[in-house]
Amino acid sequence: MEAWLDANGLALPSRMDALEVAIAGALIVLALALGVFAQRSFGARASQFWKTHVAHHGEGLWERMPAILRHGVAALATSIVMSAYPWSAWGGLDAITATLDGVGVDVGRRRLSLLAITSALLVIVIIIAIVRLANRIVSHAIARTTTLDATQKLLGQKLATIAIVVAAFLFSIDLLGIDLTAFAVFSGAMGLAVGFGLQKTVGNLIAGIILLMDRSIKPGDVIVVGDSFGWVNKIGVRAVSVVTRDGKEHLIPNENLMTQEVENWSFTNRNVRVRIPVSVAYNCDLKVAQELMFAAAAESPRVLASPKPNVWLTGFGNDGVEHEILAWISDPESGVGNVRSDVLNRLWWKFKEAGVALPFAQRDIYVRSWPGEPMPIERDRAPDEPTI
Repeated sequence: MEAWLDANGLALPSRMDALEVAIAGALIVLALALGVFAQRSFGARASQFWKTHVAHHGEGLWERMPAILRHGVAALATSIVMSAYPWSAWGGLDAITATLDGVGVDVGRRRLSLLAITSALLVIVIIIAIVRLANRIVSHAIARTTTLDATQKLLGQKLATIAIVVAAFLFSIDLLGIDLTAFAVFSGAMGLAVGFGLQKTVGNLIAGIILLMDRSIKPGDVIVVGDSFGWVNKIGVRAVSVVTRDGKEHLIPNENLMTQEVENWSFTNRNVRVRIPVSVAYNCDLKVAQELMFAAAAESPRVLASPKPNVWLTGFGNDGVEHEILAWISDPESGVGNVRSDVLNRLWWKFKEAGVALPFAQRDIYVRSWPGEPMPIERDRAPDEPTI
């Protein structure tokens, strides 16, 4: 065996190298056992913590937290073992790092190597994961606070996200060894980019923060902006999500809500008055018709008893007497068209039972001549003589 190894340029490891390999293997097995111990001891609690404080709705990552904890602890223990001692049999990690650092080019006073790129990518991935984890934990902690309302919670979450991202950026810059003075060269170009290319983006970001601080528009409010009518679902960094009664979601830039006229139906009071026009025939009993209108509005389940509904006579039209039913509701996010439909349906059956007629268009037509008959000859007539 030794002769075959010598013939092929291979050598058996020494006793010291074999001992180091055995010790390393035992430590790796110990690291795996430590991972299993961590899974059994802390896996259930880690899953419950993730599900309660971090996981989003419908996310199933918490179910795999015990396995993630086991593999993570084992990998961490193995990396500590590999880096704590310069294993002569394997060469440790020095051979790998030297090989990766050898592939690269010198750019000025810095060396751009495969090792530097790999380290930078690894740092970026870890920082992004830490930022997302910290953002979720802080957001859930703020959402569970009972002393803040919905707007204050949303504002706190947005400010916490900005603070976490800025801190992570500065930490990653320092960890990668990048000199901050290098950014001074690009500060002028960055300022121009923000001033021209990112003007709308920065404006929408600041407008969103002002909306949350001003509390003029909050999640759950019913607003009208231009042709968009619905309730505010979410106030994001760039736009506000408004869900209409048709289920369509309109994304309105935050800046538009600051510069355009906005109707907020639930700013200080959620009560909204609904106007329902109704016309009746001239030959009906107006008192009975108005009582039926009031009863139809009062019986509708979404119409409030206080303020009570009212019936106004608004005018005498060409075909009938025009009225308007005024009814108050406290849930405008559920729509106003269905309230009108419910009141009019009830009023229809009440009018049928009471015999109240609805108006329809009536026109008088004067025929000057029929086809085939000669046109009548116009003659002078006295002022009081009727027209034939």
